[in-house]
Amino acid sequence: QVQLVESGGGLVQAGGSLSLSCAASGRTYGMGWFRQAPGKEREFVAAISWRVGNTFYADFVKGRSTISGDNAKNTVLLEMNSLKPEDTAVYYCAAIDPEWARSTAVIAYSVEEVYAYWGQGTQVTVSS
Repeated sequence: QVQLVESGGGLVQAGGSLSLSCAASGRTYGMGWFRQAPGKEREFVAAISWRVGNTFYADFVKGRSTISGDNAKNTVLLEMNSLKPEDTAVYYCAAIDPEWARSTAVIAYSVEEVYAYWGQGTQVTVSS
């Protein structure tokens, strides 16, 4: 069982920047971020694949967010810029089990069910 610990959430003014970090206690195949705003479904934000080094973004963060990480240290960082009030949500770190990934032909990084491990979530609030 891999444990995920997030940090970096908080309150920021619209137009500002914030970085979220996540550390995994064990090996992962890839890691991602999802978010859930009050009254809404949880949605994909960004992900990174360790094997091929690809990154994936939801359309609403493209161009203003960057996901990066260190596979050896099992850490991932999400840097968000030009934040908007609609970015207010609880942000969750998630990780893909490497054993599961090895037996899977195609991995859809934006799909929740792909991720076996989840963090507790960190609140991001963007004030207008």
